[in-house]
Order: sequence, then C-alpha cells, then structure tokens
Amino acid sequence: MASNSLNFPLFTFFLVTLLITSITTTADGTFSDEVSEAISLKRIEKTTHLHFYFHDITSGKNPTAVKIAGPQDSPGVGFGSTFIIDDALTEGPELTSKLVGRAQGMYALASQNNNPELLMVVTYKFVEGPYNGSSISVLGRNPVMNDVREFPVVGGNGLFRLARGYALAHTVMFDIATGDVTVEYNVYVMHS
Repeated sequence: MASNSLNFPLFTFFLVTLLITSITTTADGTFSDEVSEAISLKRIEKTTHLHFYFHDITSGKNPTAVKIAGPQDSPGVGFGSTFIIDDALTEGPELTSKLVGRAQGMYALASQNNNPELLMVVTYKFVEGPYNGSSISVLGRNPVMNDVREFPVVGGNGLFRLARGYALAHTVMFDIATGDVTVEYNVYVMHS
C-alpha cells in the first residue's frame, strides 16, 4: 500500500512540473512554434498570374547559361550535363523588350533516353512593378520536347511568401546552331 501512495504523488508532481514547464517556455531560442489555427485561418490568399519570357543564351561573349558539369567522354550536351543560369526575364519575346526579372539557378539533363528531360532548380527574381524584390522558386521535371511543360512553384519570398502554384512553359524559339532558347512562361501563384 505504501508504495502505491508514494507513486501517485510522484506521478502528480511529474505531471504538474511538465505542465508548468510547457506553459512557461518562451519563444526565445526555440527552433519552432505552432501557429494557432485562428491566426492561420484569417490569412487571405490570392492567385497571381505572371506572364514573361525566359531567354537562355549559351552562345556569344556573355552567355547567361554556362555548362558546369557533364560527361567526361562527351564534348556536347548529354546525360548529366549541368548548367548554371542567370537568364533575363522579359515582358515580350524579344530579348530587347523590357526586363522584368532574372531566372537564377541550375538545370541538368536528367534523362538517358532520346527525349531530353531537364531537372529545373530555378528562382525567378522580379525587378519590375509591384513584385520588385519578390521571387518564386520552381523545382521539377522539364520534358523539353513537349509543347507545354508544367512544373511546380515550391515557394517564394517578398510578396510571394508561402507561394505555391504551377508554371507552364512553352518554347517559342530554339536556335539549333547556338543552343539559345526563348521560353514563354505563364505562372499561376497562390500567396498571401
């Protein structure tokens, strides 16, 4: 009997200590906190449609896409070829049209078959209008031979904080001699 009566107060003391500790824990120095459902439900979400052109230039004195890795036994582009990019995003399909942002990141040829597919890891940073200083990030598969390709928007910053959505890409110009490409983008972004 005595052992049972000793365990109950000990258990109660442990439970009260745990409760007090969890109530008095401060946000300073914590790795994460839960956001209450009431606050998150008040967040108003909107969808923004972005339309721009991506210019991937591999030729000339100032290429915007540079091969940084690839197969040792192949001088050209093959499975594993990886490019780092800082491509212009413009309002119209001409490279000389108004600059609205930059595409910065990398892509790699990730398929071994005859239908080239790229792995895209790119941030689209905007420098024009209300989205100046904001960006969105995409990560996904780009089957370049398809007329329209879709990949997910996985995040963003600035006005696009907590962004999600999708990007539709359509090649409007491909110069087989130089490798230069212009791609039209329609991006649908849900954000707060």
